[in-house]
Amino acid sequence: MATGPERMEDLRRRRAELRRESLRRRERLARDLGPSAAASIREHGLRLLASLRPAPAVIAGYVPVRGEPDIMPLLRALAERGHDVALPVVAEENAPLIFRRWRPDMHLLPGAYGIPVPPPTSAELVPDVVLVPLAAFDRAGHRLGYGGGYYDRTLARLRAERRGRPDTPTAIGCAYAGQELQAIPALETDERLDWVLTEQGARRLAPR
Repeated sequence: MATGPERMEDLRRRRAELRRESLRRRERLARDLGPSAAASIREHGLRLLASLRPAPAVIAGYVPVRGEPDIMPLLRALAERGHDVALPVVAEENAPLIFRRWRPDMHLLPGAYGIPVPPPTSAELVPDVVLVPLAAFDRAGHRLGYGGGYYDRTLARLRAERRGRPDTPTAIGCAYAGQELQAIPALETDERLDWVLTEQGARRLAPR
């Protein structure tokens, strides 16, 4: 019978295999769906964010890389409608992300892992909504990320800071509908998503 450490190692191996398969699937979906998915995500995202209560003032997005759904049209539309939009920055390895203000005309700089980030002079913001990239998701709100744990640490910190308040940050996974899995083996440190936003619409996931 497997011991605790052996079970954990087996779980991590299963997740790593699922991650590799899911990222290959996402690359295929990105090639097949392309710009049409970005336009659909923009429209569904605007409707979802307009429906949230309390209304979010600061929305954190991401710059898409490696086949992630393109949410830049959504972020530009949000900025044009007066929202404060922020992008994630790895300020310290193995620590929560920080978020810096972004504007559509801003020149971005190379950040950690080659991901563009706002300049250090851009104001640091605390998001009410976090748009989260992912490799896969399930209906229970579990998310398979890239293995670094950055978003889990970030959501855990943000939620702890506002625990019990009505403005607890909302986590919205951004994905292609084809990235859904029946079930993702979860770790104790995993933070669940509240919603998933795809080219087919927005879906409320199982409550945390």
